Amino acid sequence: MKKIALFLITFQLLFCSYSACYADATGKISGKVSDEKTGETLIGATIYIQNTGRGTATDVDGNYMLSALAPGRYTLAIKYIGYQTKVINDVEVNPGDVLHLDIVLNPDARQELKGVTVTSTFRKETVGSLYAAQKNNAAITDGISSESIKATPDKNTSEVLKRVSGTTIQDNKFVIIRGLSDRYNTALLDNAPLPSTEPNRKAFSFDIVPSNLVENIIINKTATPNLPGDFAGGAVQINTRDIPDENFTTVSLGYTYNTQTTFKNFKSGYRNATDYLGFDNGSRKLPASFPTTQQVVSSSLSQQQTINAINSLNPDYNTYTQSAIPGQNYQLSLGRVKEIGKNGNKFGALAAITYRNSLQNSPNVFRDFYTFRYNDQQYKFSTNVGALANFAYTYGKNKITFKNIYNRVFDDQFLYRQGENSAISSDVRFYAFDLIQKALFKSTLEGEHGVGSKNSKLKWTAGYSNIINDQPDQRKTSYSRNVNDRNNPAVPYVANVQGTIGKENARLFSYLSENIYSGDVSYSAPLTLFKQPATFKAGLGTQYRKRNFDVRFLGLLISDKVFDGDERNQIAQRPLATLFGSDLVNAGKYDLKEINGDADSYDASSYVNSGYLMLDNKLSDKLRMVWGVRVEQFNLSLTANSPSIPKTRLDNVDVLPSANFTYALTPKANLRLSYYRTLARPEFRELARTSYYDYELLALQTGNPNLKRALIDNADLRYEFYPSAGQIISVSAFYKKFNNAIESNINDVNASTPEISYLNVKKATTYGVELEVRKKLEFISSQDAFKNTTIYTNLSLVKSEVEDPLLIGTKRPMVGQSPYVINAGLLHTELEQKLSFNVLFNRIGGRIFKSRGANFPNVYESPRNVLDFQVGYKTFKNRGEFKLNAADLLNNNYQFFLDYDNNGEFSASKDRIFSRYKQGTSLSLSFTYAL
Repeated sequence: MKKIALFLITFQLLFCSYSACYADATGKISGKVSDEKTGETLIGATIYIQNTGRGTATDVDGNYMLSALAPGRYTLAIKYIGYQTKVINDVEVNPGDVLHLDIVLNPDARQELKGVTVTSTFRKETVGSLYAAQKNNAAITDGISSESIKATPDKNTSEVLKRVSGTTIQDNKFVIIRGLSDRYNTALLDNAPLPSTEPNRKAFSFDIVPSNLVENIIINKTATPNLPGDFAGGAVQINTRDIPDENFTTVSLGYTYNTQTTFKNFKSGYRNATDYLGFDNGSRKLPASFPTTQQVVSSSLSQQQTINAINSLNPDYNTYTQSAIPGQNYQLSLGRVKEIGKNGNKFGALAAITYRNSLQNSPNVFRDFYTFRYNDQQYKFSTNVGALANFAYTYGKNKITFKNIYNRVFDDQFLYRQGENSAISSDVRFYAFDLIQKALFKSTLEGEHGVGSKNSKLKWTAGYSNIINDQPDQRKTSYSRNVNDRNNPAVPYVANVQGTIGKENARLFSYLSENIYSGDVSYSAPLTLFKQPATFKAGLGTQYRKRNFDVRFLGLLISDKVFDGDERNQIAQRPLATLFGSDLVNAGKYDLKEINGDADSYDASSYVNSGYLMLDNKLSDKLRMVWGVRVEQFNLSLTANSPSIPKTRLDNVDVLPSANFTYALTPKANLRLSYYRTLARPEFRELARTSYYDYELLALQTGNPNLKRALIDNADLRYEFYPSAGQIISVSAFYKKFNNAIESNINDVNASTPEISYLNVKKATTYGVELEVRKKLEFISSQDAFKNTTIYTNLSLVKSEVEDPLLIGTKRPMVGQSPYVINAGLLHTELEQKLSFNVLFNRIGGRIFKSRGANFPNVYESPRNVLDFQVGYKTFKNRGEFKLNAADLLNNNYQFFLDYDNNGEFSASKDRIFSRYKQGTSLSLSFTYAL
């Protein structure tokens, strides 16, 4: 709550600084100046308005701003040493508006020709700058901008990422790039690495970053030395919004109707008022005075101490029913920019706060595995609170940025299960109350400084991140009766509160906290090699991670002092609401039990120290090479709380070379070739022996302390053609070879309770092709209907092979790899872009969810078609916008199956459904207004 309060205070201070800027009759021109051939921004370039004496210079990011301009048409002149002077005509400034104009300059190759001037117009320059930015990426990248994000119904970055070429999302939050599972990808937020948000896997939960706080998302599919080396599929860079061009205040509200949930009965455990704010009020927390594990396990508590301990736990096992209200979404954002002095110095601030609340009902979740055949009713209450506060100050050739983001996800799920467990010849009723609170706080302080008279730059970053994953009082209780009594209503279900407790029938209290401290410094300088421009870059960095994970498994069993069998049965036959009633507890009818979790709790830390040397140089007018080497030293230590378990250590030094070649076939086409070496390190959870019972997977999840890091050799080839600005046609091919690939698998020797763990596979390969097209339909006809219509699609075909560790000599795809991915869309605008229509389609090929065990085959996820639609209308002089979104119109089943015929496709006659469910179609209406 303190962090939220801090952001609210920031909002208030910024809001109080609101001025009458919107009533200003003058206008502004702002933008960025860069090198047309390399894309490098130019520091200290001068921009002046002819015949006025007004001018400014670009800052360390190449940005400039000309303010307080009377409405009218202007001519700009741009000069920079070693570059041709450019004059831009027909630059029109309107009252109260900010005109955005990015400018590209050409190096003056013939230095003897002094005073060469290139003339352009506003429209030509705008198109040319966008076109140059698309072409000049050093590596093979794909991405999506804030404008494209606005044209989708996506609420968070996980939903946005599935629009990017070669990218899919698993479990609605984990990214898969080029068919490689989340553990082979890395994430960066504002240039600093993000930790895993999950206690049981290496993955960042992208659903915790709201999409409307994002400036752009870039996926680097090839490596350059300045990127972290720990990825194979891609490095996802999320950049939050920076200094605004103008002051603004925007409010947004929206409501969502789900066909499967809204206005229908919704069941849950008890609800606190603070749940709607994303925080448990402490009622679910294990009291600080609760007896220690040793006291409970050793049975050293007196009867009264046991009663007091049980009574300190929340006793409310009631199930509450309400009518599900529509989902809600609110946002307030504001930006301020102020020029300081007459030298172009400026201070900017941007702040935003986002609130979302939703209910999700999955009424018939079918699960079938070995002896289990269940039907689940799942209900999830979710609250998401996000806040952002970014500040930046530019002065001369310097820029200091302070970026902060906080996001909290509160997911409270209630599950009711009915079905059969043939292993014990019983019908089952199972209840689970499961709250997970996830929080991310990240703060980054960054400095950029122009050095010397040329375009040299010194950049440094200091970052701090904190991840919390809190699971307070997950309660699981099962009832059963013999299948032979199924048709006899006189025979009741009996609660599993006798004998011994297990992880599938206990109260779980777990808390994960991880702190990350990072810092890096880099230097870049322009050079001339082979009579061509080049840039030398070098950098050093370090990252320290510290994680603490504590867990306790508690349960109540009918006391051994209750000798009367009839009384024991009467207690066990009570309904869940009174099963652990205070009358029984205070009468001493229950004993407090605990599974000793010392082996499950752990402390872990790691260091990554890195350095790189990199050269970005043109070998000719058409050939560019970005090459270098990165060295990473990694040290990890993991200690379980049990002294009998040896400490896990990893210590590696890796040299990671890379080379990216770009050949300009024509002014509109590039041919790219890349080689690079990367790696994949075991995550803390994959090494820890922690055993966690996942009641949805019906399996225990545990780690493997013997895992090694994987080394990956990668090669890419890409042809890209840019018909015009904002349009692209590209074809890519890639190949990856893994040594000691890290895979998850099912150990089902004990088939009634299988174990999901991790192992190294000595060799694995993956290769594929990608096609991307984004093109206006004006080539069909010159009519406005076609000029205003854009079609875009990306298709990925991927094949991977790994030798099955349990069936030597046979091969299978890698876990999580889809053989194909299809994304397609159609965008159309009318009424001078006030009215827009957007249709989006997504489909992935069947992929392995969990690899085979000794007794059962691979578990596959079936293909699924997803169709989304959005219509938007701008009103109130473009200050307001209505959006109607329809998400998942087809509402296909999520389906997982046991692939007995080993062909990756579901056959009703040969294969067996493992799990199947739907989540409904969502219809939402939102309104955004700029004050």
